[in-house]
Amino acid sequence: MTVERVTTGIAGLDDMLRGGLLRGSATLVEGAPGTGKSTLGMQFIYHGAAEADEPGLILTFETFPRQYYRDADNFGWDFKALEAANKLRVVMTSPEVSRADLQHVNGQIEDMAQQIGARRVLVDSLSHFERLAADPIELRQVVYEFINGLKRMGLTAMLTRENATLLGETPDIEEDLAFVVDGYILLRYVELSSAVRRALLVLKLRGSDHAKDIRQYEITGRGFEVRAKFEGQQGIMSGSPVSTAAEAFVQAFGRKK
Repeated sequence: MTVERVTTGIAGLDDMLRGGLLRGSATLVEGAPGTGKSTLGMQFIYHGAAEADEPGLILTFETFPRQYYRDADNFGWDFKALEAANKLRVVMTSPEVSRADLQHVNGQIEDMAQQIGARRVLVDSLSHFERLAADPIELRQVVYEFINGLKRMGLTAMLTRENATLLGETPDIEEDLAFVVDGYILLRYVELSSAVRRALLVLKLRGSDHAKDIRQYEITGRGFEVRAKFEGQQGIMSGSPVSTAAEAFVQAFGRKK
């Protein structure tokens, strides 16, 4: 059976995802501040609305719509024009309101989605759901119900989540939430040769194969760009990689000619 793919508009990431996200799935993008979570999500929505005939919603819990317009303009993405063409809606709401809305059929979010024929949604950010439940198990259930509400509307969802750890491993609570999503993309800062770089890893893509390597990425004037693999180092996602034994040998004695 052929699995329908939803392209992100980021060539290197679509390659890692073997063609894109699965239709109707929910993917968590987790990373520290400044790693580009919102940019990745905005590019996913823009590509759908402007290039793939898939209108989209952006649900934001802390950022005013005008900031998305301004940030999008920096990359050449005209969000205002897409809204005027009924291909995009940017909605500032709260976890409490959106959760209650999705618990009922024909709520306001579903009405907006139907009005523009939305196929994609960006939720920015899932971190705000933590105030709805202090217990990790209860939080997991709350997020699970919210995601199911988005799926019920036939939306392919990308959800961001902030990790306060700039360098290092993922806290247990974030790994726990990863079980309720279909895909999990991890963004990290990496210190390498006295410079900070950005690393991306697809940890999970339920129902599909995906690339297992760790790749470098940059935020450019065109948006989110996935580049070459990290090679010759291990412990990349810990934030402090070290050379592999083979690379250390090469550094000490040179490469064979």
